[in-house]
Order: sequence, then structure tokens, then C-alpha cells
Amino acid sequence: MFKKILIANRGEIALRIIRTCREMGIKTVAVYSTADRESLHVRFADEAVCIGPAASRQSYLSIPNIISAAEITNADAIHPGYGFLSENAEFSRICAEYGIKFIGATADQINSMGDKATAKATMRNSGVPVIPGSDGLLESVEEGIRLSNEMGYPVIVKATAGGGGRGMRIINKPEEFQKAWDDAKMESGAAFGNDGLYLEKFIEEPRHIEIQIVGDQNGRVCHLSERDCSIQRRHQKLVEETPSPVVTQELREKMGEAAIKGAAAIGYEGAGTIEFLVDKHGKFYFMEMNTRIQVEHPITEEVTDFDLIKEQIKVAAGVPISGTNYFPKLFAMECRINAEDPRNGFRPSPGKITNLHFPGGHGIRIDSHVYAGYTIPSNYDSMIAKLIVTGQSREDVLTRMKRALQEFVIEGVKTTIPFHIKLMDDETFKSGKFTTKFLEDFDFSDL
Repeated sequence: MFKKILIANRGEIALRIIRTCREMGIKTVAVYSTADRESLHVRFADEAVCIGPAASRQSYLSIPNIISAAEITNADAIHPGYGFLSENAEFSRICAEYGIKFIGATADQINSMGDKATAKATMRNSGVPVIPGSDGLLESVEEGIRLSNEMGYPVIVKATAGGGGRGMRIINKPEEFQKAWDDAKMESGAAFGNDGLYLEKFIEEPRHIEIQIVGDQNGRVCHLSERDCSIQRRHQKLVEETPSPVVTQELREKMGEAAIKGAAAIGYEGAGTIEFLVDKHGKFYFMEMNTRIQVEHPITEEVTDFDLIKEQIKVAAGVPISGTNYFPKLFAMECRINAEDPRNGFRPSPGKITNLHFPGGHGIRIDSHVYAGYTIPSNYDSMIAKLIVTGQSREDVLTRMKRALQEFVIEGVKTTIPFHIKLMDDETFKSGKFTTKFLEDFDFSDL
């Protein structure tokens, strides 16, 4: 087992990793930018190293600075958390070259899933259902129109190196193809330095369902069931739950086995998710793979009584997984509490938290790094807390979540709490019959 782990991240996920390491008797090293000098992950780690100024490129995205911090502290492993360098194949490769274990996927595994066109081909060859579309990247508008006519509209062009909704355009008829192609190419080229596009059949009334998987160094893979991530705004998740209101046990088992096939096809090591779209007929299609721990991993932990961070560390140290698949015993939901103003287009609201009170009681978990007097920097993601609620039924969870949100006090900055409170009373949301488009018609004016 590792003696010392450097956490190449910040905020709540860094604190989450520190807590598990402490339980496992592993020393920790926090890295931080000058903007995060007073963050809790810096205070709670056994050692801390400043790796640069506030700008991410000069700190949390600086591979030389992070490797240097690992060397001077004699860390024998690095946990990247999520975001930043967690899916950076070059970082994984460099860690291996320096004899530092990267707690996550190998460089080859990250590369094979990082390019969406390659990932889709890999999954198709493994027998995992994929969305009908182009066989690799589109070469021209003419090719796209020909394939679209064969599949039937609507279709969607996507950036092969995309994420967060960038480089995506929905096309409803041939006349729209040229403009959508030009816009998507320009956007993806500017955002990712890669303007390659591929084409898919657009799935109507979709649900975004992901399967949590863990693979070990011996080629074994298990799954820990699904999470429903359909409540999104501009492809950014706001609420996640498990089990999904629309997934039957039969579908759950089929998706779980498909996810295992896909991960096993690349010999996947570590925790990750296979992301699917489920249409209104209950058919599911591979969308992408995330080769890291997810923001929403706590709800899976709560319904399966399974520490995913601990499992990541054990697998990285060569410990085999049990090989057992896990299914939900309870119901759980996570609301992402962001420092944003939902009344004003979710505009970020950095600043000093003047007063803070976390909710409590049975079935309540808070993952957060903030405290009264903490100043939220403007340089990073606006998520400041995750409110996780567990119950015996979805109805129990909704009732408990609303109560917890009403107890949650954050003053000094705007937050998404008012939005979440209203969501808990929404009849469509309560029914469980919603799609990824749900928030497009949501009324934010009376929050």
C-alpha cells in the first residue's frame, strides 16, 4: 500500500480524498494555488505545497509543478480527483515515467476513451449498443448530409474532443447542415484545439444514465449500478439520483453488463463511468466514458455502502476487486450547491461567505470545503458543496431533500439553493418523468 499520496486537486474532492487516506493510514500532500491558501484541504493534509498563482494553467494544470511537489515530498502516488488533470493521458504517462503511481487510468486507456470517435468504435466492436452515426470523423458536409438522409433527421454533429456541450449542433433538415458544420468546427477548434466532428442520430426524449464501474490490474471489472444525471443546464449536471426512476431491474442488469464489456475491452483500471443515453422506448446507447471519479460518486456510495475512493486507492496498489456487482439498497439524490445566481442566468457569484449553516439529521451528507469567512475565488468551478440525501424511497428522499435545503444557509454570495427548493416541488420532477431537456422550459423568474 502507498505511504504518501499527493492530491492534484482542490476543494471538496481534495478534502474527500484526504479523509479516506487518513482512515487507511496513508499520509497526504495537498497542493494549492495562492488563491487557495486558506482552503480546508490545505489545512487538513499532512503536508502542503504551493504550486503557483491563481490561474489554473500555472498551478493545478501545471504538470511540472505538481511532479516537483511530489518529488520534494517523496509522494509515491498521485490522486487527480476529477477535472483538471484527471483525464490527461500525458500526466498519467509522466507519472509512470517518474515512478509515481497515477491513481486512475493508464495513458493508453485515457487516450482510447478520450477521443469520442475512437471510443465509439471500441464500444461497437465490444458489443455495446452505440448511437447510429458516422464511422469515425466526417470528411465533408456532403458526407454528413448523405448519412443524415440515411438515418433520418434530427441528427447532431459533435466535436470529437468535446465536452460541456461545446462543439455540438442539432440539425433538423439538410438545409441547416452547412451552418451547423461551420459553427461546430469553429467552436470546437477554439475550445479544444481540435475541430474534428462526427455525426450521430439525435435521440429524442433522452435520459442521461451512467453506470459506475471499477476495474483492477488483473482485467476484472464490476459495476455499482446506475446514476440518473438528466437534470442538466447546458449539459452541466445540477442534480443526480440513484436508482433512476425509469430504469427497471432488467434494464439495469443489461446496462451493467454492457458497461463491464466496454471497460473490459480496454483492460480498464480504476473507477470510471460508462455514460448512456436511454430513449423513450427504453433502448440505451453508449455516449462516452469518463476515466475518473465523478462529482456525483457519493450517491452510489450511500446506496451501496461502498467507499469508491478507497477502492480507487486499493486497485492502484494492485489489490484485486471482489468481482461482485452492486445494486442499490436505498435511494439517494445529490444537489450541487453552486455559488451562482439562478435568477440571473446562473451567473457565478464569487465572494466571501459571511454566514454558513449546514443541514443535519438522518440521511444527510455534506461534501464541502467551505466555511464561514471563506472567500470563494473567481478562478475555478463555482460548486461549493454537494448535498446528498438518502432514504428508503424516492418520495422519502424528495421530502428530506426539501427539508435539508430549507435548513441550508449560505450568506454573502448567491447560490443555487432557491432553484433546488423549487425543483423539489415541481410535479414533473416529482413524477420522475423528465428528460435532459427538462430545464429548458423551467421558470426561473420567481426564485
